[in-house]
Amino acid sequence: MSPSKPLTGDSSIKTWLEDPVGGPIIRDLLAQAGQDPDVLRPVHRLALKRLIKLSKGSFSQEMVDQLVARAAAGDVPAGAPAASAPEPETDAAEAPADATDAVERPEWVERIDQGRFTGKTVIVTGAGSGIGRATASRIVREGGRVVAVDVSQERLDDLAEELRAAEHDGAGVVTLVADITDDAKIADILAAGGDRIDGLANIAGIMDDMTPIGELTDAVWERVMRVNVDGTMKLMRAVVPGMLAQGHGSIVNTASEAALRGSAAGVAYTTSKHAVVGLTKSTAFMYGPSGLRVNAVAPGPTITNIEASFASPLGAQRVRQAMALLPDAAEAEALAASITFLLSDDGVNVNGVVLASDGGWSAA
Repeated sequence: MSPSKPLTGDSSIKTWLEDPVGGPIIRDLLAQAGQDPDVLRPVHRLALKRLIKLSKGSFSQEMVDQLVARAAAGDVPAGAPAASAPEPETDAAEAPADATDAVERPEWVERIDQGRFTGKTVIVTGAGSGIGRATASRIVREGGRVVAVDVSQERLDDLAEELRAAEHDGAGVVTLVADITDDAKIADILAAGGDRIDGLANIAGIMDDMTPIGELTDAVWERVMRVNVDGTMKLMRAVVPGMLAQGHGSIVNTASEAALRGSAAGVAYTTSKHAVVGLTKSTAFMYGPSGLRVNAVAPGPTITNIEASFASPLGAQRVRQAMALLPDAAEAEALAASITFLLSDDGVNVNGVVLASDGGWSAA
């Protein structure tokens, strides 16, 4: 067996955890923070250095450099949990179906298309974090003007500062704190867009508590439907007249794997995302001949700040069982790539579709 390659910040988290030196170092670091290595399972294919951005400051470049130096020196902490034993080699004919898992795949890198949104104004909701933030950032970096909407001023300020630090024109983003279920705020969002709104990315949304209908409360139902369905509908309704007047426009709604199956969430969230698909398809059908394109993206597991809670033992048991084939979680930027494709003129011949951007989960 050939010796393993030296560990670097570009090595995947999975490679670190399986390394006889790197594994104990990482496990010891996690143990000191009261964490189990399973916390890294959703991101195990990412390079270690990607944790710098994902951790929002709690994991620094200095820490990456220290880990690399310790691994190179063979500095295994005394009493640290050992790395997982590698799987025994098998004959190719006996190899399991996921044998390619042993091959470290090249990491996806976002590639900016300069000028793709030049001259366009796009409203992006949920722009303060996760998929919304990644989408707003990409549109600005590709030349567009974004009306970035979120319920958190702090998150919006952070987005604007990040874009300014990257030497992008401050005029490229207009931030607005707004509740998308509030009609007065909808009017403010529309006004911030100005005379021409070319696109709308409806990304803001909330999760339910995984309850089945027999345990569902009115409060959970009403809250989830108000944000995920009413808010989405209100913004679509607001932008459509202007898009019709100018003869073009692109709307992308955020559905979910829960819009494609019944096993990804509780009944409130699942119903809300099925409704988003209905909003998408009906609007695409009605206004397609008038120059509007309306599509939806159905994300699979994604690294965002939306966390699932389990208020129901039955809901937890059933949903977790169904997630046995769950693919690795994607970074928000990967979902932004799908959303901006549909928003942009690159999606010229696509209307009324629900694009599953889920790592193949919907094919299982």
